[in-house]
Amino acid sequence: MGEQKIIITQSFNAPVETIFDILTDHEKFGRIIKAKTKRVVDSRGKNKNGVGSVRRINVFAGLSFEESVVAFEPNQLMAYRISKGSPVKNHRGCMEFTEEQGRTRVDYRIDFEPKLPFFFLGAIIKKAIETPMRKGMKKLADQYCS
Repeated sequence: MGEQKIIITQSFNAPVETIFDILTDHEKFGRIIKAKTKRVVDSRGKNKNGVGSVRRINVFAGLSFEESVVAFEPNQLMAYRISKGSPVKNHRGCMEFTEEQGRTRVDYRIDFEPKLPFFFLGAIIKKAIETPMRKGMKKLADQYCS
């Protein structure tokens, strides 16, 4: 039970603009984590995936939830929270992007609590979220090997 944390750090041999554009584009991000993802509300800002945008993620058997972008700084940061339909509460995701010598580092943190007080539920949900994230980020990084 209690709060769960997922921390993923991944380096990419690509400029920060390239990786930021891929990971903050809702549909592209969905392909990376192998989940049907669609932007259902565009941001009113310059970037349609920015603050106020909402993406719907369909995971399986008709289960879906929505995430709303709450912070967006181009080439630096995107943060979101679950805003509708999820088995978790107090969910917040944050991707921070840094560039050094043409390489990009992404520090991705997700915090959440399961809604139901079952002992192993938090760990099960954590694994269901973390595994495709890690695999997808690694696969994307492998595309930029030199």
